[in-house]
Amino acid sequence: MNLEQWIGLIVIVIALYILWQIKEVLLLIFAAVVLATTLNRLSQRFQKLGMKRGFAVILSVSIFFAIIVGFFWLVVPPFADQFQDLTKQFPEGLERFDNWLGEVKLRVPNAVSPYIPDINSLIVQAEPWLKRVAGSSVAFVSGSLEVLLKILLVMVLTGMFLAAPLAYRKVFVRLFPSFYRRRVDGILDKCEVSLEGWVTGAIIAMFIVGGMSFFGLWMLGVPAALALAVLAGFLNLIPNLGPTMSVIPAMAIAFSPDSPWRSLGVLVLYFLIQQIESNFLTPIVMAHQVSLLPAVTLISQLFFAYFFGFLGLFLALPLTVVGRIWLEEVIVKDVLDEWEDKSKVETKFVIVSEEHQKLDSDEVLLEEGRSDGVEEGWSGGGIE
Repeated sequence: MNLEQWIGLIVIVIALYILWQIKEVLLLIFAAVVLATTLNRLSQRFQKLGMKRGFAVILSVSIFFAIIVGFFWLVVPPFADQFQDLTKQFPEGLERFDNWLGEVKLRVPNAVSPYIPDINSLIVQAEPWLKRVAGSSVAFVSGSLEVLLKILLVMVLTGMFLAAPLAYRKVFVRLFPSFYRRRVDGILDKCEVSLEGWVTGAIIAMFIVGGMSFFGLWMLGVPAALALAVLAGFLNLIPNLGPTMSVIPAMAIAFSPDSPWRSLGVLVLYFLIQQIESNFLTPIVMAHQVSLLPAVTLISQLFFAYFFGFLGLFLALPLTVVGRIWLEEVIVKDVLDEWEDKSKVETKFVIVSEEHQKLDSDEVLLEEGRSDGVEEGWSGGGIE
């Protein structure tokens, strides 16, 4: 490698290091881009109905904020009330559970009874985990101001991108060489269409899962069924892991000392909903929207959650959708598909060279034949 190549390599390494240091900021910018793209596509739908651009944008933003306010209005108050009831019922449930364990010890053989734990031993074993959870809760509360600032940053960036989307798009396109800018513009169009498809499919699946959850919880007589259903639909935006996260508060609220089996019924209900969603709903809704392999989705979730935390987990699917398009269009189509095998190129060159040599030899023989005929005709004319 010469000096220029070494300098280029060092610059690339430094640029990658800087991007890694500001990865959280880049993730927030990507969240704002996804949100702005969704609202922009919705406003374009309103514009097709004859509405002006300004009114279409205001209506799209109003719908978005109405959904956010409605979500917190439906979910937060019932959860606060149910949590207070849960803290009152939890000690009574522990006492009944301890009595039930005592009755079990009396009925089982003496050789088995020492292996049945009591409440005190379970509390001692769970104490490290409880301390870890408490520490995480304190860290979450202390970082709530930081979370609010990040949400505010995303909202401000979304408003800026939504106000002039073409201007920011031109700035991004101009970061690439002039000969590749038209190609980048086409890739951005595909990313926009794919993100719209993902959002559409996710919203449809969210409403269906929320509706099934509400109906099932209402049939089981679980308190705050509407709030739990809204939470289940919202967490369904996180494939694979979201349903597992939504079943925990539902089982906790459904638990009651009078009917302890209701929590088990909630677990069975959410399991059935997850099976319906993964085996029937997702193939039908997402098949025409986003084509991603299940293993790729799970691997991307684990990757982005490990490196970027909860925000990376929440944005794993749109990041994978956009990354797949760029990988397919740039790396596969523009590089690998155009990169011919060197041996094939050399074989073609040899074949073409042999054909040229054959044509050259044929032309030489033809020229020699023509010259011989001319000489014979000339000499014949002289003889005559």
